[in-house]
Amino acid sequence: MNLPKRAEDAHSALAAAFNTGDVATVLSMYDTSGIIVPEPGKPVSGRKQFEEAVKAILSIKGTMEIKTVYCMQTGSLAVGRSEWNITDGDEVKIQAKGIELMKQGEDGTWKIVIDHAFGAERYLIA
Repeated sequence: MNLPKRAEDAHSALAAAFNTGDVATVLSMYDTSGIIVPEPGKPVSGRKQFEEAVKAILSIKGTMEIKTVYCMQTGSLAVGRSEWNITDGDEVKIQAKGIELMKQGEDGTWKIVIDHAFGAERYLIA
């Protein structure tokens, strides 16, 4: 899996990683010292918790699609807003609106530091 070289490609790269079904491939997209919110109101941090969160999401059988609503970059930081879903045929298994903070590494690739998968949902406060 090649990490994205442009911040605006992080969403499509993350969807491609999830669609491999491989935990290690998905984890390569993240800075696991950051935060992931795999379900509303339940942020986790640390490699073990990231791995558990990724496994839970991968257990939802289907294909992930992520639409980039916007991506704003300044220097080595970027914030993105996404609309994503996991579908199985015509059945929508899950869908949400997320917010992601990305950071560019010294090698020029981008990793997600904060992934609030439900961060742009209207009803969500935390």
